[in-house]
Amino acid sequence: MAIFSDFRALFAESPIFTLGLLLFVGYLISLAARKLHLPGITGYIFAGLLMGNATTGILPSGLYESYSMITEIAVGLVALMIGAEFAWHKLRKIGRSIVVIMLAQLLAVFALVSGMLAVFGLALPFALLLGVVAVATEPTATVAEVQSMGARGRFVDYLFSVVALDDAACVILFSLVFAFVSRLWADGAVDNFMALGQFGWALTEIFLSLFLGCVAGFLIYWMIRHKQGRNEILIVSLGVMLITTALALTLHISPLLTNLTAGAVLINISPRNHRVLRIFESLTPPIYALFFVLAGTKLDPRLLLETGVVVWGGIYILFRGFGKYFGVYLGCRMSGVGPPLRENLGYCMLPHGGVALGLILLIQTSPIVGRMDIPGFEAMLTTMLNIVLLCVFFSELTGPPLTKMGLARGCEIDSE
Repeated sequence: MAIFSDFRALFAESPIFTLGLLLFVGYLISLAARKLHLPGITGYIFAGLLMGNATTGILPSGLYESYSMITEIAVGLVALMIGAEFAWHKLRKIGRSIVVIMLAQLLAVFALVSGMLAVFGLALPFALLLGVVAVATEPTATVAEVQSMGARGRFVDYLFSVVALDDAACVILFSLVFAFVSRLWADGAVDNFMALGQFGWALTEIFLSLFLGCVAGFLIYWMIRHKQGRNEILIVSLGVMLITTALALTLHISPLLTNLTAGAVLINISPRNHRVLRIFESLTPPIYALFFVLAGTKLDPRLLLETGVVVWGGIYILFRGFGKYFGVYLGCRMSGVGPPLRENLGYCMLPHGGVALGLILLIQTSPIVGRMDIPGFEAMLTTMLNIVLLCVFFSELTGPPLTKMGLARGCEIDSE
């Protein structure tokens, strides 16, 4: 164990060495994860787990807190880029039926998972967050199955559109619910009755987040509207994003919702602002990788065997599946979409992975959450993460064959 002590000392003395090793080990394990048909994100999380206190203990226990700034930057970048997906000219091209299908399954999953978890004893704030995380669909697994089978036609067009819109809508719903729940936690309201009394304060924080995001979006546009150089655009846009994120944290409002709004405002002012996103794309991979590796250092796989995790995890898996399938079915009926799409599209919406893990880790790593001083609070957050991990592992086993079945029944398969 002496070698581990030497490593810990090196990590403490050299932050640059620490960041380099986290990136390198995370990359290698993510490659192995992809070969096993797991999301690359799972590999980064496992790399953090491998080096954390629950396993080898190579990394010092306070490492995560030392690099909290990486989490804050990752939140800002993710939210800004997802917000930019809501360009009005793109939304007008999406068919009404796709929007109806997406909303029907989103509301069905959110209501079923949140409601049943609350009925089975999980406090309302935690049940609401797990309900919105359950909405997320893993796009990479779906795309991989479509490509491997050579699937094509109207069914695939609907599938890709609903999955893309679903994940974007999931992040928006998550930011709203998280802003509401953060207010409950800030006031020590973690039981179901206290939660209902804080609704007005939560709406105020959501409004302030939207307002700050609008200001930030307009400011970025105004400062770069006559700029041509990539370096200038990057410096100005990143600077405004960082300042906006810091202000949101200082004002105790949602940095996720604030940057989401900034991205949506920016892209709807002018399509030319897509250049901001293209420039940011080169920054995001290493920041995201560090975010997930650092989050993995806090995991403890032994908690997967706890009774609460198994029971609530089973409820989460069961009612997420029901909500996805019957929500899609109901949405198809409401919008006049008939079989075979109506009867098979729901099977292709079951994969669960990177987006869900990213959202649940965002809860754990949020600076707002870090300031909470509620007995049992951190343990409950860890339980939530393990519930989602349990569902992700189950999804990796059952999602691909069910997606393949739905594709085979619902669309044309390229025979070449």
